[in-house]
Amino acid sequence: MFKPLSVFIGLRYTRAKRRNHFISFISLTSMLGVALGVAALITVLSVMNGFEKELRERILGMTSHAFITGSNGTLKDWPSLQDRIVNFEHLVDSAPFVEGQAMLSQGNRVRGSLIRGVDPQLEGRVSTIGDKVIQGELRALTSGSFGIILGKDLAMAMGVRKGDKITLITPHVSPTPAGIMPRLKRLNVVGVFEIGMYEYDSALAIMNIDDAAKLFRIPDGVSGLRLKLDDVFKAPTITRNLMAELPASYRAADWTYQHANFFRALKTEKTVMFVILMLIVAVAAFNIVSTLIMMVTDKQSDVAILRTLGMTPRGIMTIFMVQGTLIGIFGTLIGVIGGVTLALNVETIIAKLEQLLGYQFLPADVYYISSLPSDLQWNDVTVVGLTSFILSLISTLYPSWRAAKIRPAEALRYD
Repeated sequence: MFKPLSVFIGLRYTRAKRRNHFISFISLTSMLGVALGVAALITVLSVMNGFEKELRERILGMTSHAFITGSNGTLKDWPSLQDRIVNFEHLVDSAPFVEGQAMLSQGNRVRGSLIRGVDPQLEGRVSTIGDKVIQGELRALTSGSFGIILGKDLAMAMGVRKGDKITLITPHVSPTPAGIMPRLKRLNVVGVFEIGMYEYDSALAIMNIDDAAKLFRIPDGVSGLRLKLDDVFKAPTITRNLMAELPASYRAADWTYQHANFFRALKTEKTVMFVILMLIVAVAAFNIVSTLIMMVTDKQSDVAILRTLGMTPRGIMTIFMVQGTLIGIFGTLIGVIGGVTLALNVETIIAKLEQLLGYQFLPADVYYISSLPSDLQWNDVTVVGLTSFILSLISTLYPSWRAAKIRPAEALRYD
């Protein structure tokens, strides 16, 4: 009795058993369609967030959040620089590194490789490479031993394993009586690591920082300092603030700059997937149009009587907008609950399905991420829910407007 008359009638029509069961079926189908679209969209976005998070963690486990180097690509006074920035805000830790391109040779097999020299005692402060060594250990890289740890795919391509020897050819040359000769060094393979990303496992090799500095002719210096920050998403801002306090002879870059194209592609893919799946919700939402048009046709006499009793066109529109809005609200709520539940348990569900079917959806020997990670973000849930509700609301406008345009005399002419 406290509701506006139009809302009361709209709710009454929604609760009442309809004579036309087909309209009831279409209403239920529209509601389930909205729910299915919303649930699918939340689940897919959560899985894509999970993959992005997993890839980001794997990449940052190897590259560092940011790095500082000199204008010529080397640092001579890195200990003093390290002392200078040790108390900088948001900086957790730092470690020196040496990096350069080289060729690896074993028999008739030759592969290009990125050689990274690290300090085994300090590297754990800025990366997780020590946890990724599957044969041997990082501390086996002692100064002067000229040991090397290869990525898993690189080791397989070269046909070597722990305990074998491999030849490294640097781009630097040495003058000899026979002419200019490339610098060669026989190295001991002391381990193998596996990151789970082909980019690193097939091309990266780790050495002791002193040995790498000798091979790449960086006496008493390093290529730069790798930095670990307390917030990876603020890396560009933190890096700019750090550079503002250092002389112009230094330059820095963060992980977003180094892998900008990769993460931009992931963001674009997520946006496109959102639009495609939202079309499913739109199709289901606009099924409400069919439901309400049939409802308006079925209730023409009722509308005509209400108009003759003095109800305004706006009141008639409200009646049918209430019905369509309720379908959208309940469909969205069911979809949100189902999507959140599925997103939070997708890894368990997929594992059970794989066990039941005896088939692995993401084989570890084909895909680098063999599980289906999920990272539910409530911002995505809010955007999906609001968008679904707005589409449902928009779909009620045309049928409600048609109902408001019914002329009582014509509708009651043959009744």
